[in-house]
Amino acid sequence: LLDSLLQEIHRRKRRRKMSFMKGISPIRRTTNYLNASPLVLKRRVKILTVNFNENEEEEHHKGARDFVFWNLPQVQYKNPNVQIVTFRNLTPSPFITCFLEDNSKILFDVDSQSNKEIMDRLVKTVGKSKELLEEEALASEAKSNPANFCRRLGFDRHCICEMPGQVPCPIMVPVPKHWRGKWWNQGHRYEEE
Repeated sequence: LLDSLLQEIHRRKRRRKMSFMKGISPIRRTTNYLNASPLVLKRRVKILTVNFNENEEEEHHKGARDFVFWNLPQVQYKNPNVQIVTFRNLTPSPFITCFLEDNSKILFDVDSQSNKEIMDRLVKTVGKSKELLEEEALASEAKSNPANFCRRLGFDRHCICEMPGQVPCPIMVPVPKHWRGKWWNQGHRYEEE
């Protein structure tokens, strides 16, 4: 009996799993799952609170519980600047509150709704539209990056040498011989100048 237990322990040690794939529903911690959320909140939403009870006997809270378990990590991932708070076992009926930057708030009664219905409702009310998300994606791609150069491709600089702190162009200022790979690799480094 002891030998079989030791063999089982040894076999488990050899069969190491990835640490993020442990626990209840580890799929929730993968980036593909987190990026799959359709809810990107508008900029004016600053705080989102979810109020529900964890008691399994209360069926009208099931949608809110599932929303917190399955969809809230996605919402947090897509909206890092929004504070998200859950209040458990404090209310007779489940609801979601969105606090806006002008100190107003929006209440959502989610009593007896599924997590998909809750998500659809939030997307329609406080989420950014698909058109706006596409425009923002195009604008973020078009941002000028100082690391990009080559006037043929439409960037401001024709060469990296135009950046302060970079080695000047070999056309303007000759590069020292010991910096040149050809001179170094052909063995001229051993010759005296």
